[in-house]
Amino acid sequence: MRASFYTFGCKLNQYETEALAASFRDEGFSVGAAGEERTAEPKAVRPEADVYIINTCTVTSKSEQKARRLIRSLSRRHPGALLIVTGCYAQLNGEEISRLGENVLIVPHDDKDLLLELPPLLKKAGPEGGADVVRSLLQQPHRINRFNFQVSDFSFHSRAFLKIQDGCDNRCAYCRVPLARGKSVSAAPEILLQRLEDCERAGYKELVLTGVNVSAYRYGTTGLTELLRSMLEGIRGLRLRVSSLEPEMIDEELAEVLADPRICAHFHLPVQSGSDRVLAGMRRRYPASQVERAVVLLRRAKPEAFMAADVIVGFPGEDNPDYLQTRALVERLRFSRLHVFPFSPRPGTAAADMGGRVPERIRDERARELRAVSDRLYLAYAESWRGKEVELVLEKEQSGGWRGVSGNYLKVLLTAAADSPLPAGLKAGSLVRVRIEEPGDLCSGVFLEKL
Repeated sequence: MRASFYTFGCKLNQYETEALAASFRDEGFSVGAAGEERTAEPKAVRPEADVYIINTCTVTSKSEQKARRLIRSLSRRHPGALLIVTGCYAQLNGEEISRLGENVLIVPHDDKDLLLELPPLLKKAGPEGGADVVRSLLQQPHRINRFNFQVSDFSFHSRAFLKIQDGCDNRCAYCRVPLARGKSVSAAPEILLQRLEDCERAGYKELVLTGVNVSAYRYGTTGLTELLRSMLEGIRGLRLRVSSLEPEMIDEELAEVLADPRICAHFHLPVQSGSDRVLAGMRRRYPASQVERAVVLLRRAKPEAFMAADVIVGFPGEDNPDYLQTRALVERLRFSRLHVFPFSPRPGTAAADMGGRVPERIRDERARELRAVSDRLYLAYAESWRGKEVELVLEKEQSGGWRGVSGNYLKVLLTAAADSPLPAGLKAGSLVRVRIEEPGDLCSGVFLEKL
């Protein structure tokens, strides 16, 4: 039997999909290829599977729209297959999704870990009995466990992921995720340290720490700073990447730990606005000055770090001076890349009913301007690495070379030097040293050595 997986949204969703895929693979299922899982577009549907699992996101209306389009296409093209839709969008709008096709079954996010038990039951029942098996699973008494997802052999990624935290207590005015994932919870340190050891033993060279709000990690007296210290004590040939950090949670003690060379020089801050007035309306927990302090601390820890930021434009009440403060902040702090989100009201959030809605024309123009700023800042950052050496985890063979990601999050196409071919034995997940020759959205690099 064959199972195909499609994931929308964050690295946390990607990790949970990997765990689901591993549970199917361990039962002898043929698991969908990486291109299918990552693309999440109808054109990627090949070959036909017996079961499709779509892991959805509710952060933006666009991600929900893409999921609906994919689900309709799968249902229409494969009416005999079992379509299981889970994730945050399924948690909040399951009834709406279930109407997209007769073979669509909803497994809310709260029950997502039940799908880990599905493969042996589905294997026994066969494709025809799959729907009854899923319904039976959902009727069982179930205690929610956010950390049932375990994987040390990844199907779709050459870098390992580890879920350390889930949920969020912040209740930002624009965000729907806490409605789907609930309050902040964290995994026990001893479990995380064991999984870290498993990933290193399996040969992975990078481990990405994921969560809804990684900065909120706390288990007893152990916070993120203490967890990172413990992890660094236990690893040798593995590098750690911290996926995202809240500006108000970055202090000198955390920055000191992040300075360790085994932690990637790549940080992502959900900044959202450079206007204190807008930040207050968003119910963010910091002023713009705290963003600046966070960036100073991070740059002190890693002066050449790739620094990305999320920004929302067109939030209700945002006037032109507010927008200009945001633009000035990102320019002044020289972020390496901006992820720009035009505001769209999300059902169930405080911002959905706020007055002062910014006209779409103005909102979209601000988004275009900030994306142009992002392109310029990124190219300047990439150019600063011309002729310098980086360590690259290889991800995919491409165009006679390899594509990979550096510790400081440059996407690089690796080719052989003119006088020597690439060595034999390179594979996805290999760690190599390269020299950046031509910076760009996809930098070109020359192989130096395998590490």
